Amino acid sequence: MSPIPYRTALIVGAGSGISASVTRALSRAGVKVAAAARNADRLAPLSDETGALAFAADTTDPAAVNRLFEQTEAAIGVPEIVLYNASGRVRGPIIDLDAELVRRAIEVSSWGAFLVVQQAARRLIPRGQGAILLTGATASVKGFAHSSAFAIGKFGLRGLAQSAARELAPQGIHVAHFVIDGAVRSATRPDPAERPDSTLDPGAIAQTYLDVLRQPRSAWSWEIELRPWVENF
Repeated sequence: MSPIPYRTALIVGAGSGISASVTRALSRAGVKVAAAARNADRLAPLSDETGALAFAADTTDPAAVNRLFEQTEAAIGVPEIVLYNASGRVRGPIIDLDAELVRRAIEVSSWGAFLVVQQAARRLIPRGQGAILLTGATASVKGFAHSSAFAIGKFGLRGLAQSAARELAPQGIHVAHFVIDGAVRSATRPDPAERPDSTLDPGAIAQTYLDVLRQPRSAWSWEIELRPWVENF
């Protein structure tokens, strides 16, 4: 297996699922990791386990995002891998949704992603290499009833990923969007015994993220769909 060609990483929107698994996998591979969440205290167990640094940041605040990158750069160097894993969700019939909550959800899913991609690109373009990974969902490609706010945000994220990939790939920066097409397994949402592997294992998702980081530039993936086995797929 080829080594990961990057030595530092920043994971934005870190939590206990996909981002925690990616943090563990990168740390095992010898990559220095910084993780950011709105409440950094919640990252303490992950930091203790992996040695990752924890920072607090509001991804919808341009000044806070710039400060996060400055803090990360001062602590571990320019993050050569940047993963955006934050998203906002509010459910309900369109006629009943609180407009302010919808705006906030969209800001987290796509506006915040733009701010993070912008800061990452400003630092990676002069270096001529790096990777920006964006975590999408089924809602990135298909809208569902009572999920309009999530679909707007994730459609926007996918559009950002496509535009950034085409703009930044010639400058040596690998941008990849991951469509997580299914429920992600967790302690509170275990894999049903009667339907094994009908949910996505976050550790397996993380392995795919690392595999993408190892891809040669001549055959970069720009979008990857991950889905569990289900009956009548």
